[in-house]
Parts: sequence; structure tokens; C-alpha cells
Amino acid sequence: MTMESVPQIVSEVSSVKSRDFGDWCKIMSASFVPLVVSSSDKDHFRGRLRSRQLADASLIELTATPQTIERAPGLITQTDKPYFIVSMQLSGTGMMMQDGREAVLGPGDMAIFDTNRAYTRTYDTDFRSLVFRLPQSFLDLPSESISQLTATRFAGDSGPSSLVAPFLGGLANNMDRLSGVTGLRFVRNAADLVATMLHSELGSRITSAPTGNRAILLRDIDLFIEGNLADPHLDPQSVASAHYISLRTLHGLFHDRGVSVSSWIRTRRLDLCQRDLLDPILSHLPVASIAARHGLTDPAHFSRLFKRTYGVSPTDYRVRSPYTHTEL
Repeated sequence: MTMESVPQIVSEVSSVKSRDFGDWCKIMSASFVPLVVSSSDKDHFRGRLRSRQLADASLIELTATPQTIERAPGLITQTDKPYFIVSMQLSGTGMMMQDGREAVLGPGDMAIFDTNRAYTRTYDTDFRSLVFRLPQSFLDLPSESISQLTATRFAGDSGPSSLVAPFLGGLANNMDRLSGVTGLRFVRNAADLVATMLHSELGSRITSAPTGNRAILLRDIDLFIEGNLADPHLDPQSVASAHYISLRTLHGLFHDRGVSVSSWIRTRRLDLCQRDLLDPILSHLPVASIAARHGLTDPAHFSRLFKRTYGVSPTDYRVRSPYTHTEL
């Protein structure tokens, strides 16, 4: 990420209505990511889109006549920003497809998509839905794990998802009240709730897998790393020792993921530092304190790592961010 891509806070709700299907197609791509939208009845089409953007996350309410929305493979290279899309059905029904899975959503149900891969959302009747578009870094879960849950129905009336749905619905009903620092905090709370819902589902699936499955061990290791990122002594050896496995076994597990253990720990720490540097609530903390909160206790080393990753020093990144100084 470069400073040119640091997102803006939008202070007003955007609302667009259209009866021109061609215009609607342009609106959809501009509001989400490049998409292909089709309809069997373009002459009688009508649609309305309300949105609130806070930092690089968006809440978008869609009310429209039947249509199909596709994230075609040929369009994916047009954006380098990886997002997750959480779609919650408010009325009508919709069919969601990604990674060979299909999910039919009724009111209150949710599904998640990865914009880095093709997906399809089909609505055969008039519908209303809420879409929560968030940067993948907002969810403290490996994208490889979330890929197991794309186009999966999360029921709005049972389990952890029944706690998430009312919160998202409340945000949709109060878009006008979401602004500045307060709105950004609500968005991050929503992201945390979604991550909790996904984590619960992943845990249920892994628990039901055969004993000794590598996925169980890797899940436990991920949880251990996430819970100990603040420890400056966290390293591959301490991770291996905590799980009574050899370093060779640990490196083998991460080799399957395509990343080294040290690189994974470093990336997660930098992700959290970047998030905190953009958090207005933490603007009183020195940059070095932000880094130390996540186990990076050498300020000079942290600055070099951050600049190599994001193209700018952490101090400049924070100073030039348009929303770390937003007033409540």
C-alpha cells in the first residue's frame, strides 16, 4: 500500500436511484469492484443504492429489481485492493456462488466473498440487501481459512451469526449517524463481529474433523501466534515448543501455506501496527509505542520494515492520513 491509496472518510451518505440499466451497471462497479451486471428485464429496471464509506470500508444498501451480479475473472486484475464482501439479505432471496459452493439467502442470512476470485450473486425477485465491503486486513484471520467459508450461508436466526445480523442491520438503518471517528469505530466493531462469526464456524468444522488432522494443529498455532504477537520473544522456536513439535514440523506446516513462520509473524505484526496508526483513538500514542504493542520493540527496525512494506515511514503514514485527525 502506498500513501496515495490511504482511504478517505466520507462524511455524507451517498444515495443514487436509477431506472437506466446502463447507468446502474456503472454505479455498481464504481461502488464495489469492477463487476458485470445483467438483467432479463432491462426496460422495467429500477434500483437504489445508499452507501456510507468510512476509511477503506463501505456499507452499501441495495434495493432493486431482479439481476445477476458477477465478479468475472477478467476484471480481477483491474484492482489491487483485496476486499471481503459480506452480503446480508434484508428482503427477498438471493443465490450466492463462489469457489464451487452455492448458498441461498433469505432475510437475515449472510454470506462472504473474496474479491480476488470470481463470484456470482443472483436475485430472481425484487430484493433489498446490505453489503459490507471491508479490506481483508480488517479480519484477523488468514485469507486461506476464510476461503473455506465463501458462499456459505450464515443463518440470521441461529448461532453466532444471529448476533452479528442485528448489528449490521442497525448500521444500515443508521447510516446518517455514522461519521468520522465514531463511524470508523463502529465499522471496526462490525469487522470484529464478522471475524468472530467466521472463527466460530471454522472452529466447529475443525473440531468435527478426524483427530490429528493437520488443520487442527495449524488452527491452534494460528491462535497461539495471534494471542502472543505482543511478546517480542515470539519466534518459530517458541511456537514449536508451545505445541510440542519440532521446528522442522512447524516449517513444514507453513511451507504448505507458502510463507515462512517468521514472515507470517512479521506480517501480522505490521498489519496490526498499520491498523493502529490509522486509528484516531490511538493518535496520542507515539509511533514507537504502537510498534511495541505488537512486539516490535526496536523503533529503527520497525521503521525500516514498515517503509519497505508500505512505501512510506510509519510517522509519515500517520501524519498524512486524512482521518487520524478527524474530530468527533
